Amino acid sequence: MSQLENVRDLLKYHGNAEREVYLDLENSAPVPIEVLEEMLPYFYSKAYGNPTLTHKQGWEAYETIMEAAGFVAKLIGASSPEELCFTSGEAEANSLAILGPVSGRKGRIIVSTIDPLMILLPVEMLEKKGFEVIRIPVDPEGFINLDEFSKAVDKNTVLVSTSIVNNEIGTIQPFKEIIEIAREKNPDVIVHMDASDAYGRMRFNVKDMGVDLLTLSSYKIMGPRGVAALYVRSGVRIEKVIEGPIGTQALWPGVENTPLIVGFKKASELAFKDFDNNINHMVRLRDTLINGLLSIDDTILNGPKGSKRAPDNVNVSFLHCEGESLTIELSFKGVYVSSGSACTRRILQPSHVLTAIGREYEAAHGSILMKVSRYHTVEDVEYVLESFKTAVERIRAISPTRRM
Repeated sequence: MSQLENVRDLLKYHGNAEREVYLDLENSAPVPIEVLEEMLPYFYSKAYGNPTLTHKQGWEAYETIMEAAGFVAKLIGASSPEELCFTSGEAEANSLAILGPVSGRKGRIIVSTIDPLMILLPVEMLEKKGFEVIRIPVDPEGFINLDEFSKAVDKNTVLVSTSIVNNEIGTIQPFKEIIEIAREKNPDVIVHMDASDAYGRMRFNVKDMGVDLLTLSSYKIMGPRGVAALYVRSGVRIEKVIEGPIGTQALWPGVENTPLIVGFKKASELAFKDFDNNINHMVRLRDTLINGLLSIDDTILNGPKGSKRAPDNVNVSFLHCEGESLTIELSFKGVYVSSGSACTRRILQPSHVLTAIGREYEAAHGSILMKVSRYHTVEDVEYVLESFKTAVERIRAISPTRRM
């Protein structure tokens, strides 16, 4: 069995359903066998020492970490591996990017209304401490209003933090224009971009962008959970936000998790291998899935179509159909998706992203988020569409809003 078939086998169902298609890649993913095999030796026989210690295993661990940092740094166009700081996840990287640059300062912070909660919540904490926070509105497809953004940036603005790609609706923001406007209005402003949903799905270069801080996530590219990275441009003033014994990284204390960092590197390698063909494949699957779902009555696409949408993202609202009920019904068929926001789905509140783009309560609660990958097939998408049609019909048949 080939490595590709091994990963596809992870995405197939071995229970009572005809097959399994796992599309909840926003929240987690099976780790490809190549990544697992790359990681395993570092748990027991290779570079398992503390990278700060001066013995063979320590030096090997240090060299392994720096090699991984150099590999990822090269992919994003960073100047050196020292500009990359590994953290224990995307939330921690974003917290470091938001809290670190403003330590000991006051002023204005600018975000968008649809940024992920791991940006909005640290900013909300700073707001309670006296920072002025401006939340830039978006249009019905999720694009930031550049005129409002330009008006908001002033001499008192200390930080701009937003996402290159929205994690829920796939909108690719005009991030270069956002950075250019910020620099023009205030050359001293720190600009942070969360690239977790862009990395591995589009090419970008941090030097060309002129960004100061940039977040990357491992699990968003089917790497191991529990590791992420923050690019910190050389010369940017930033303070650490967690206290503890300093390892090899000045901004993140503690002992680095070498096996996970190795897995992040390998997942990055796979994400950019045969890149153009993989992206074209995902776009075809994405568009087939979107078009098939929109052929069902009373459905709404959330986010833009075409090249302004992330190649892997599908988010559709089904009217007269509660999203949580639909995810359960689909799971019986071996199709795994998520309802509404991945961060808020367990509480009875609609996604803040969908309400920000103008979706009414019913449409927000009837939304389904899916992400395709290079490992999915046309047959997977065909099965998903068949499953959706029967699942939606069944849920709507018992929906009180449908009968009204």
